[in-house]
Amino acid sequence: MRNSYWNQALIGRCRGAMAILLVAALGGCAVLPPGSDFRKTTSSALAHPEQTRLGQEFADDSRDHGGHSGFRIIPVGADGFLMRMQMIHAAQRTLDLQYFIFRGDDTGRLLTDAVLHAADRGVRVRVLLDDGETMAGDEQIDALTAHRNVEIRIFNPFAYRGHSQWLRGAEYLFNASRLDYRMHNKMLVIDNAMALLGGRNIGDQYFQIDPDAQFADDDMFIAGPLVKDMSATFDEFWNSALAIPVEALTGGKSTHAALSEHRQELHAETRQAKADGVGYVRRVASGEPFNGILDGRLPLVWAHAQLVCDSPDKKSVENGTRVGDLMQRPVAQAVGAVTSELLMVTPYLIPGKEGMKMFADLRGRQVRVRILTSSLESSTVLLAQSGYMHYRVPLLEQGVELYEIRSLLGNSRGSGQTPAISRYGNYSLHAKLFVMDRKRLFIGSMNFDQRSMHLNTEIGLIIDSPELAQQVATRFEAMVQPVNAYNLALRPNPEKGVPDLLWRTREGGKDVVYDKEPARSDWQLIKVHALALLPLDDEL
Repeated sequence: MRNSYWNQALIGRCRGAMAILLVAALGGCAVLPPGSDFRKTTSSALAHPEQTRLGQEFADDSRDHGGHSGFRIIPVGADGFLMRMQMIHAAQRTLDLQYFIFRGDDTGRLLTDAVLHAADRGVRVRVLLDDGETMAGDEQIDALTAHRNVEIRIFNPFAYRGHSQWLRGAEYLFNASRLDYRMHNKMLVIDNAMALLGGRNIGDQYFQIDPDAQFADDDMFIAGPLVKDMSATFDEFWNSALAIPVEALTGGKSTHAALSEHRQELHAETRQAKADGVGYVRRVASGEPFNGILDGRLPLVWAHAQLVCDSPDKKSVENGTRVGDLMQRPVAQAVGAVTSELLMVTPYLIPGKEGMKMFADLRGRQVRVRILTSSLESSTVLLAQSGYMHYRVPLLEQGVELYEIRSLLGNSRGSGQTPAISRYGNYSLHAKLFVMDRKRLFIGSMNFDQRSMHLNTEIGLIIDSPELAQQVATRFEAMVQPVNAYNLALRPNPEKGVPDLLWRTREGGKDVVYDKEPARSDWQLIKVHALALLPLDDEL
């Protein structure tokens, strides 16, 4: 979810007297993040993961597989929650979490409780969170800073620490050059020996257990040498000037009394969830699917892979004032090397000039390009959808095959959730996956839009594995079936001079063709077409 980004982009074009008054009340905004002068300590990942039980086990496995790393895709939302809980329970020495969003909802608080238990066992905990999408209640994890084994830092924080969207928007309005820059990375690393990386944030929606909204995504479990590379990039962000300790923003207000009270609340909620027989909570104790990975019943795929990521000071790297990493370059090179087929899953599709040229080059070499993205009815971010609308006809004219996911699935196979939760009709894409010639796979946090390319830091993996690539391709084929997605097509319209769009699907056992864009309501259509008039592509 990036709703506040789109709101901020809109606010940025709507300067008004009210916003000016609100900013005046704030007393102005600093060029550097607040708390930048706070004295903080530099730290780094566990130097010898082989001294932990899992570190030794995975090191031995890697040697047996030619020094490669081991991978397993976690496509089921609830399993993404279980894996995090079980991996945190298994931590012996260190626990590093880096997330764009960490909600204070049921799953977020359960994970906070697990983190607190790890700290009680003597595990060193570092939590790095972005500040662009915080909501009331998300700050619940801040109470853990009173624990001697826990540090929490906020990436590029707002000065205003409340949750009034007016006040946050006003601060953004007069400090957009800094606050528009966000950390979109998602990563969990245990003992510098095993990790999860992908597109999932922390929250009920991202684990596909919330009837009101399910965001379909994927995690990649990783073990072996590549985990050290992930820890190195975590350390780079953690020690960067933009990572501000929570104490610098709250005035050191977190106390042991507050931690004790928070601990009691978390424990009570956990006990109540178990007593209520909540399925995903009950399953944590089973140890599955994590135990299945450890004992080989859920085997890892061992392969060569490349970690691709942006530096924390990405904007300075882009403008040439600082040396660093930009992940779009190796990703573009990997895509440019495709010879026969590119499959792409991205919830936000705003390719810009660079992306359109890339697709044109691929189609010029007769590469088949198929993209699964959000439909209007499934979209949770109308501004992003309004930007995508401009590209549909040009992409189809190039020969790109476009599919838009439906909010109500006809078949949940490959969707990451059960038929019971799918029937609520609130399904949305959140995964970011590329399959290249069914031999290589990209998975990570990067959407195919301008924000991911230029305004967010991102992270991902390029894995050389036909087995993993085929697994994702199989799920892609399931999700683009007519019962699950709209297949877009063009129909000539000589009178207008531009072709009409058609949406082909299957409903009630019959093929259906819409010549008007499917939407949840006429009002949704009106809003998205109005937003499409705004020149916001660079923000989307």
